[in-house]
Amino acid sequence: MEREGNDRIEGAKFLPDDGPSVLNSNMFLDHVGEVTLTFNSDRLSWKLIESLDNDNSTCLGIKYISKAATEIKLSDIYAIEFINHGLVHISSVPRTTRSSLRADLEMYRFTVHGVLRSKTQPSPWILTTYTFGHKDLQTCQTWVNGLKAYLNFEPGRPRNLMVFINPRSGKGNGCKTWEAVAPIFSRAKVKTKVIVTERAGQANDVMSSISNKELSSYDGVVVVGGDGFFNEILNGFLSPRHKAPNPPTPSDFNHSVKHNDGSMVHDESETIEETHNQTDAPLLPSKQTTSTISNSNSADEDPDFPIPNERFRFGIIPAGSTDAIVICTTGSRDPITSALHIVLGKRVHLDIAQVVRWKTTPRSDVEPCVRYAASFAGYGFYGDVITESEKYRWMGPKRYDYAGTMVFLRHRSYEAEVAYLEIESDENNSNPKINRQGRLLRAFSSPSRSERSVCRVGCKICNVTSNQTSTGVPCSTPYLCREGRWVKSKGRFLSVGAAVISCRNDKAPDGLVAEAHLSDGFLHLILIRDCPHAAYLWHLTQLTRRGGNPLDFKFVEHHKTPAFTFTSLGNESVWNLDGEIFRAHQLSAQVFRGLVCLFASGPEV
Repeated sequence: MEREGNDRIEGAKFLPDDGPSVLNSNMFLDHVGEVTLTFNSDRLSWKLIESLDNDNSTCLGIKYISKAATEIKLSDIYAIEFINHGLVHISSVPRTTRSSLRADLEMYRFTVHGVLRSKTQPSPWILTTYTFGHKDLQTCQTWVNGLKAYLNFEPGRPRNLMVFINPRSGKGNGCKTWEAVAPIFSRAKVKTKVIVTERAGQANDVMSSISNKELSSYDGVVVVGGDGFFNEILNGFLSPRHKAPNPPTPSDFNHSVKHNDGSMVHDESETIEETHNQTDAPLLPSKQTTSTISNSNSADEDPDFPIPNERFRFGIIPAGSTDAIVICTTGSRDPITSALHIVLGKRVHLDIAQVVRWKTTPRSDVEPCVRYAASFAGYGFYGDVITESEKYRWMGPKRYDYAGTMVFLRHRSYEAEVAYLEIESDENNSNPKINRQGRLLRAFSSPSRSERSVCRVGCKICNVTSNQTSTGVPCSTPYLCREGRWVKSKGRFLSVGAAVISCRNDKAPDGLVAEAHLSDGFLHLILIRDCPHAAYLWHLTQLTRRGGNPLDFKFVEHHKTPAFTFTSLGNESVWNLDGEIFRAHQLSAQVFRGLVCLFASGPEV
C-alpha cells in the first residue's frame, strides 16, 4: 500500500516510511478480544491491548490483560473475505469480558484465511481463520484492499487451473475429495475448469490434443486421483511436446569387456559415438540442445510450449491407492494440505524418467514407444503384482495387498540383462570402496541410516543447476552429459526396479530408496537377484519398517545412474510404470532433471 502524505484514517494509521510496518489499527479479533493489528512487510501480527484504567485508545472500550503477540506470515495467507456489517456474536467474545459489551454491538468484519503448521507434525497443513472487526467501514476496507493487493501481486500464485477428476481412483472418492477442497480454490479466487473423466485414457487424450495456446492460458493442471492417473495426464502433456534424442538401445552395446566378477564394461567413447549415430528413429536430431515442442508452425499457428516450464505446474490432490508422489512432495497424504500448496503457489522441480520400449515381444519388430514415469518403473515382482491386481479391481486398494501376497508365494524369477551407466563420484574417488568381488566401486553407494536425509524444501542437492554441457548449454540427452562407463548385469532376477523418487507410502514409510531426491538427475536402479524365499521375505519386511535397510543384502544391487537398458531373456515381460501396465521385452530409460514443476514445496518433516 502507498502512503499518502500524513493522512489519517479513523482507527487506522500509516506508519513512517522508515519503519518496518505498513499499517496498524486497533481491531477486535474473534475469540480473543481487542488487539493492535499490524501489517508488516512479511506478516500480520497482533497484540492484546493492555488493561489501563485511563486508556482511551481502544475502539470498543474493552480492556484486557496483556498477552504475547500472535502472527501469521503473509506467505501463509491464501484468501481475504469481507463480511460487511453485522452483530458480534457472544460466542466470539472471551468469557471474561462479555459483561462489558453492549447487547447491540455491531461492526464491519473481514476474515483472513491461512495455513497453520503443527510443531510436532509440520507436513500436514491445517486451515485456520482469523476474523477482525471494526465499527468503521473505511478502516476495514483499507485493510481488505491492502491485503488483497498483496495477494494479487504475490508471484507464482495460480489464477486459472484445469482440474481433472478420476471418480474411480482409490476407493472411488475422487468427486467427494474435490468437493472437500473446492471451497479453498473459490476463496482464493482461483478459476477452475473441472473435467470429470468417464473412461480410461480420456485425460491423456484431452492433454495431448489441447492446443499450446489454450494450455498457456492456464497456470497449471490439478489432478484429483492417484499416481496412475497423474501418469496418464503427464504422458498426455509430454508426449506431443517434449522432444529429445532417445536413450541408447540395448543393441548399442557391442564392444564390452568381461571382468572376473562376471560384469561387462563397455567403452564409453564407443557408446556415445554409437548413440549419436543410432538408426532407431530418434525423435529429434542429437544436435538439439533444448527440449521444446518441435512443430514447424508458422507464427499464425499454434505457438511453442517450452519444456521445462517454470510457470506451468502440476498439482496432485490425493485420491488414489498409494499416492507416493504426493507423500514425497508434500510430506502428507492429505487433500487439504495439497490444495493449500496449490493456491499458495508453491513450487518444486521433479525428475521425469523417459522410458522407451523398443520391442514388445522377442519376435516383434522394433517399434519405439515413448512413455514417461514420475515415480517408479518395475519389472518382475512389481510387474506381476500390477498384472494380478487387475483381476481384483472390485476389492479397491486392498487388491494390491492380496495380489502382492499371491505373487510373493509364487516366488518367480526371470532371466534378463540390464546395463546401466556407472557414474564416477568425486566423493567416492576421494574415499574409494571395494565390493565383494574386489572391484573398485566408482558408482554412488547407499548411505547408512545415520547419513540419510529426506529430500525437502530448500534441498541443496536439488537446487543445483540442471544438467549442462561444458559450454553451459542445457543438455537434452542427460546420459551424454555424464562421464562414466556402461556396465552389464545378467542373470535371474526376482525384480528390477528404477525409482525416480524415494516412493514413500503407507506400506513403506521410508520408501524404496530412502535417500532418493526429487530432482538430482538420477535414477535408483535396484536389482533383486534370485534368492531363497525366506531371504526375500526379510528384504520386503525391511521395506515396511521405518529406519529399515532393505538394500543391505547380498542379493540386492543398488546403482545410482542417469540411464539404463533392459532386455528380457524370456517370453514374458511386464513392467509397472507409476501403477500402469507396460509390456516391454526390450527397453531403455533416461532421467530428465527437473523436467516438470509441481505445486509443492517438499516435505517439512
